[in-house]
Amino acid sequence: MSDDHAFDSGHFRTVMGHFPTGVTIVTGMGPDGPVGFTIGSFTSVSLDPPLVGFLPQIGSTTWDLMSASGGFCVNVLGSEQADLCWKFAKSGTDDTRFEGVEWRPSPSGSPILERAVCWIDCTVEEVYDMGDHHFVLGRVGALDADADHDGEPPLPLLFFKGTLGGFAAEG
Repeated sequence: MSDDHAFDSGHFRTVMGHFPTGVTIVTGMGPDGPVGFTIGSFTSVSLDPPLVGFLPQIGSTTWDLMSASGGFCVNVLGSEQADLCWKFAKSGTDDTRFEGVEWRPSPSGSPILERAVCWIDCTVEEVYDMGDHHFVLGRVGALDADADHDGEPPLPLLFFKGTLGGFAAEG
């Protein structure tokens, strides 16, 4: 790469922040109970077989706690769940993240957060190291979408340029 195109990690983060992403909380069971963290880097990978993936940072204590269980649940947050996004994003709070949070077990036992737009329950298929993150590939075992939130269709929570917001349909 020539010096004309050189950049640092801060500039990379700023530019990538121009790509809006959905907000998820990936949950699992640790040795002492439920654990979870906010993840924006979630994607569908394959329909046949059904696979999804997400990218926790290498060295994440939350991922270390849940990885031994062999499963996880992706909870897609709704537009009124910004409080959960920030609560589960803070480092060093693994033992308090679920305080006051309503959840129920998925078929694998991983937490499904109440009011999530949808949930995707998975078993870990593979974990690949990629740069400063893991790529966790999960095989979908069960999933569902909440078609109704108090009589209204649910809207997703979005992350864009360092802030949270909602979604408005056009057309």
